[in-house]
Amino acid sequence: MKIAIMGIRGIPANYGGFETFAEKLSVRLVQRGHEVTVYGRKNTIDYDGDEYKGVKLVLLPTIAHKYFDTVAHTFLSVIHGLRRDFDVVLICNSINSSFSWIPGLAGQKVALNVDGLEWQRAKWNKAGMWAYRFSEYLATMFADHLVTDSVVIEKYYKNRLNTGSTFIPYGAPTERIKTQAVLDKYGLTSREYVLYVSRLEPENNAHHIVRAFEKVKTDKKLVVVGDAPYNDAYINELKNTKDERIIFTGYVFGDGYAEFQSHAYCYVQATEVGGTHPALLEGMGYGNCIIAHDVPEHREALADAGTYYAYRDINDLAQRLQHLLDNPLKVAGFRQRAADMALARYSWDKVTTDYERLFYKMIRKNVQ
Repeated sequence: MKIAIMGIRGIPANYGGFETFAEKLSVRLVQRGHEVTVYGRKNTIDYDGDEYKGVKLVLLPTIAHKYFDTVAHTFLSVIHGLRRDFDVVLICNSINSSFSWIPGLAGQKVALNVDGLEWQRAKWNKAGMWAYRFSEYLATMFADHLVTDSVVIEKYYKNRLNTGSTFIPYGAPTERIKTQAVLDKYGLTSREYVLYVSRLEPENNAHHIVRAFEKVKTDKKLVVVGDAPYNDAYINELKNTKDERIIFTGYVFGDGYAEFQSHAYCYVQATEVGGTHPALLEGMGYGNCIIAHDVPEHREALADAGTYYAYRDINDLAQRLQHLLDNPLKVAGFRQRAADMALARYSWDKVTTDYERLFYKMIRKNVQ
């Protein structure tokens, strides 16, 4: 098949979950004999070449603005794609649903990965929230097929919008990384730090882990990996902590990110908005003991392979952190259970097979 992926910042991944997803999926699809093109943004991707691991790259301009960046680039992408003979176009993010009818003008089928419920994010004003809510309805009208990466989101579209979708989860790694170059860079020791990874936006609750860790008695460090555009005030407030044990690294991708995940003592997933969070599954795949914010999406992914802190309760998070820091044998047990679950449920090869089967079904070809 000839497949295009649009609606993201591009690959190689250097931003977030959708970008990592596109990289993992596209490279594997190419390895299986398909021709894959990934569209990226010129203001984000700094890569010299028109191919990456066999994946064709198309970089287009965009409007570098919080409210227009994604939609402007996706609009240009689908117009550009009309000149290509793609069989299937995979568009990411429900906000792009208003353009999902355009590839059909050239006979291309469109699968739309709707992600989570973006309108719940605090970063959007009323207009942004309305746009995301409306885009959910447009998704049910314009795309040939919807993909949800969480059963919670699948049920939302079924119950609220009376629309079916195909559940395909995000993928996860299946083994730890032994190298420690990024740890050396920050003066860290394996298993001697707590890890938090996310875009630093209010609803991802980095302030939960920072405030909780300030209450914990330990010589271990807290490593906060991530950043975010358009959120300087919130990030500056986080970094205003007087706790010298807390280290902010900014964005870290590739081997460095894998090393951070592989060598953490435990990992905290504090998010509360969205579907399945990539960093949670990656933490599981790298064999981390995980403390997760108690929301349905995390219960779905982690089940009993980790522990939970009460909804928005920083004191409870601090107590659970302290308990795990004081009980390394319990931590070791959670690590093994998380790794086993990731291998059974969330391998990237399985995710690729699920997408491949869906694409064949959409263009009415038998699976090879």
